[in-house]
Amino acid sequence: MEDRGKRAVQKRQVLFLCVFLGMSWAGVEPLRYFVSEETERGTFLANLAKDLGVGVGEFSDRRSRIVSDQNMRFLLLNSLTGDLILNEKLDREELCGPIEPCVLPFQLLLEKPLQIFRAELQVGDINDHSPVFLDREILLKISESTNPGAAFPLESAQDLDVGTNTLSNYTISPNAYFHINVYVGGEGNIFPELVLDQVLDREEIPELNLTLTALDGGSPSRSGTTLLRILVVDVNDNAPEFVQSLYKVQVPENSPVGSLVVAVSARDLDTGSYGEIVYAFFYATERILKTFQINSTSGNLYLNARLNYEAIQTYALTIQAKDGGGLSGNCTVVVEVTDINDNPPEILMSSLTSPIAENSPETVVAVFRIRDRDSGNNGKMVCSIQDDLPFVLKPSVENFYTLVTEKSLDREWNTEYNITITVTDLGIPRLKTEHSITVLVSDVNDNAPAFSQTSYTLSVRENNSPALHIGGVSATDRDLGSNAQLTYSLLPPHDPHLPLASLVSINADNGQLFALRALDFEALQAFEFRVGATDRGSPPLSSEALVRVVVLDDNDNSPFVLYPLQNASAPCTELVPRAAEPGYLVTKVVAVDGDSGQNAWLSFQLLKATEPGLFGVWAHNGEVRTARLLSERDAARHRLVVLVKDNGEPPLSASVTLHVLLVDGFSQPYLPLPEVAPERAQADSLTVYLVIALASVSSLFLFSVLVFVAVRLCRRSRAAPLGVCSVPEGHFPGHLVDVSGTGSLSQSYQYEVCLTGGPGTNSEFKFLKPIFPNILSQRIGSEVEDNPSFQNNLGF
Repeated sequence: MEDRGKRAVQKRQVLFLCVFLGMSWAGVEPLRYFVSEETERGTFLANLAKDLGVGVGEFSDRRSRIVSDQNMRFLLLNSLTGDLILNEKLDREELCGPIEPCVLPFQLLLEKPLQIFRAELQVGDINDHSPVFLDREILLKISESTNPGAAFPLESAQDLDVGTNTLSNYTISPNAYFHINVYVGGEGNIFPELVLDQVLDREEIPELNLTLTALDGGSPSRSGTTLLRILVVDVNDNAPEFVQSLYKVQVPENSPVGSLVVAVSARDLDTGSYGEIVYAFFYATERILKTFQINSTSGNLYLNARLNYEAIQTYALTIQAKDGGGLSGNCTVVVEVTDINDNPPEILMSSLTSPIAENSPETVVAVFRIRDRDSGNNGKMVCSIQDDLPFVLKPSVENFYTLVTEKSLDREWNTEYNITITVTDLGIPRLKTEHSITVLVSDVNDNAPAFSQTSYTLSVRENNSPALHIGGVSATDRDLGSNAQLTYSLLPPHDPHLPLASLVSINADNGQLFALRALDFEALQAFEFRVGATDRGSPPLSSEALVRVVVLDDNDNSPFVLYPLQNASAPCTELVPRAAEPGYLVTKVVAVDGDSGQNAWLSFQLLKATEPGLFGVWAHNGEVRTARLLSERDAARHRLVVLVKDNGEPPLSASVTLHVLLVDGFSQPYLPLPEVAPERAQADSLTVYLVIALASVSSLFLFSVLVFVAVRLCRRSRAAPLGVCSVPEGHFPGHLVDVSGTGSLSQSYQYEVCLTGGPGTNSEFKFLKPIFPNILSQRIGSEVEDNPSFQNNLGF
């Protein structure tokens, strides 16, 4: 019962996972873990976070992973809890073969920050294989003259298990002539030998058939059997002997199949069939039989398959020479496989980060490991990347490398990088491996919008329709995505009196500008404002540009006649002496136009006349002059209609009516009426009356003018120091019109034109009055001479 209990305990120990063996933080000792082969998938092995003294949250944040040369798929790491789980059943014999202990190295990689821990998983053996003999029958010839105590080596069985589970004993079926003796070889293997207990008698027993049983040391024990057939032969007293008991040879791993490895040789002093030697493998594993082939007659050993230094470096072969009498001798052949540079370096990528934000400080882009399965210089490696890249390779432990940015990247300069990692070994010839990765650079809002111009000049014609498109501004952003999406806006104007919000608007998406209402050139010729462009990055960046809008004049104002006034109660009559010469200045039509440019260029023409050809109008200044000499036949009263027209498109015009009275002279006592001329005396008396009336009216008119001028001057001296009539904004400015000539205008006159306006009143000319030249002529005349545009508006 005690033995059965122990076996149950051992069975449980074999079926379940052995615990964590231990780890040492001092030095470079790896973490060690143990598991039995054939353990069920999903078995918990260990908690790496606890073993490393790292919190579970920190262990998850540091992006842990398992890496190994063998690409171990049978281990699974839970990065959230740190549990190391067995991912599949393990077969120790498949993984390690006869090697004991069976250790599978791997690495634990923590990326943030980078830290690498070495670890080992040792796979324990269970007794899952029985001993097996390669031959079902072993033929042994023994001379009848053999003395008791002679030993005959037998072929050993093979057991894929190791340790206590491998071969431990041999037995033979009960008989009176032989027993089995077990001895241990130099490599720890056990071999059976048949020991003779008593002399054989061929005549009595020519042949014996015995069962040879091989037992392993497992619990429960497993066994394998073969038939031992013993033939009793006549006497053969010399066994074959090899020239050398040990042969050592080195063979390059790239040796072709069929090449000679070594030639062994044995000799036998017997003659006849007892001296004929046959060579064969003795105790050869299946791997040796697949790799080598021996010529049974010559003893030449040949390659039967290609060698691989990275898999097996040394082969130990036992070759037996047996003569015709059944005697044999053995020798050992040790074949050492030499390495050649037949394995290119390998790059094992652990992690790759892409894309990388521009303007970031030193950033780990990739973590990888390099390896070369060759040895010596053939396994030494050099790792590099291109020189013209802003990246650098930093070596770490266990042939790990990190690819790190050397400086901050700029997406606007380069959006992606193609990096070729090159690993070259130092063998002859050198082998090289390249691995290309692409690293994308993601955008950061580091570029402010840029306008296509620092300032824009737009023009719009006055009297435009509301919501008229007048132009646009454009800005670009070198960033990407939302960092390059722009929003346009109007910035507060510098002039607080400029009603910008009621003048223009801007499309926030494309920067197009629109006039919100009709503009008036006479009120506003130009205005400036600033526009801003802001991206949608975080934080947003912005820039601004200056926009100047120029209002273009439209011909929307007709000429306005200043003199002669057309709304007077009594028409103004111009006196012309009949003795006037041709070109005599009768009067001058004075007109202005509220427009500008060619829209304000005025021209004059005589539209109607009582007597065509008697008077003419100068087209550029509006002077009305006589065209020929006057005669007694010409009528005394004349009515002229003068047309004033601007140069706009289409042109606008105004007309003025002039009344002209022909007189014999300003000094005559009366003026003759054109309707009455019966008697000379009657005409003379009428002339006297007319002169008297004209003098009275003139005196009264002159007195009224003086009083009015005095009152106006007093008011103006209190309101404005200059004493110039003011005009409300938006109406025609006041002008001083100088009309001079000869004839009825005996002296130069200056006219002051005032336009009244205001709430509740109609804008009209209030008064046209003459001012004596000695009062304001010098001051107003200088203003007229210094203002060419003013003169153009007056038609000078």
